Amino acid sequence: MLSALVFLAAAPGKAHARYADIVVDADSGEVLHATDIDSRNFPASLTKMMTLYLLFDDLDTGRVHLTDRMPVSRHAASQIPSKLGVSPGQTLSVENALLGLVTKSANDAAVIVAEHLAGTESAFAQRMTLKAHELGMNKTTFKNANGVPNPGQKSTARDMATLARALIHNHAKQYHYFSTRQFIYQGEVMTNHNHLLEWYDGADGIKTGYIDASGFNLVASAKRQGRRLIGVVFGGPSADARDHQMAKLLDAAFERLPGSAGTTLAELPEQQEADDTPVKTRAVLRAMASGNRVRLAGRASAQQSAGDADEDNWAIEVGAFPQAARAQQVAATVQATLGPVLQDGEAMAAAHKNGHHAVYRARIVGLSHDAAQKACRAMAKRHHPCRSVSLG
Repeated sequence: MLSALVFLAAAPGKAHARYADIVVDADSGEVLHATDIDSRNFPASLTKMMTLYLLFDDLDTGRVHLTDRMPVSRHAASQIPSKLGVSPGQTLSVENALLGLVTKSANDAAVIVAEHLAGTESAFAQRMTLKAHELGMNKTTFKNANGVPNPGQKSTARDMATLARALIHNHAKQYHYFSTRQFIYQGEVMTNHNHLLEWYDGADGIKTGYIDASGFNLVASAKRQGRRLIGVVFGGPSADARDHQMAKLLDAAFERLPGSAGTTLAELPEQQEADDTPVKTRAVLRAMASGNRVRLAGRASAQQSAGDADEDNWAIEVGAFPQAARAQQVAATVQATLGPVLQDGEAMAAAHKNGHHAVYRARIVGLSHDAAQKACRAMAKRHHPCRSVSLG
């Protein structure tokens, strides 16, 4: 705490950038140091940690692949720097977007990812917030995918430490990307903004952030002698001052014996494996794959017994498209938009033959009859087509 007070006294930073910090043990969640950890501040580009978390989720499930090409919209191309500088109509590979996010902190790449995974950036931001709350980041709200200024986009030092732990534990296969020091894109060498990678012993990630209202933010991870710590600093007066403050905090925390603090972060929820689909959802998918008859929910089906209504063998359809990726995007967008109504379902693209061509129906499966009916009523209010179907 004393080091934080000295840091603040010496800082000529802006008054509206509130200072906060935390250091935790990455494995146990033990809090080794904390200053104002629940004050809600602007995360700036720390936001991209959640954008990457959801991208890693979809890579794990096979919904996207590193070699996939993502279209660049006018909205994505118009983002303020820092950015890759892509143009509308071009495409960007998933892996290049990923590397652009962790090194250059590219704002355009974040929006490209958001639109590809959820159809629109606003729908993706809703998905980000839902995931944040699922992880226990209860004071975090996301409004965009890259952290550009938005008065409603807030987080805390505690929540960002939680997100860093979740990235390390739930996406260990992809975490190595955060240690990338340089990335070459179209002949330009892009250096990672996290300069602790260059000089701090054991540093291996993860993300910097800055906007005027936030000051200089940093989430950092370092590992020494098998022990990994995570540090978060909000509101640094400069990048250099922030980095050296982080180094002091981590040095002091490494000196502390494990178990000496007595407080811990909440346990992280288990990450569902790519092939660990819930049993009921797997049954629904098998029924669809085998071509079982799908009947529309109408007045007759509304008279079914209460026992049938409780089974999760219903789905909603929210459109049909010639491309599977587009159907998947629309389904995911609808699921994110309706939030709790569809939280137990799974967005997917269901293939159906239409003559010699395949048509892909955007579906959310694994729903109860009541949830499907409620979802379609909500979609009707938004003037969006929706029909509930029984897969039993």
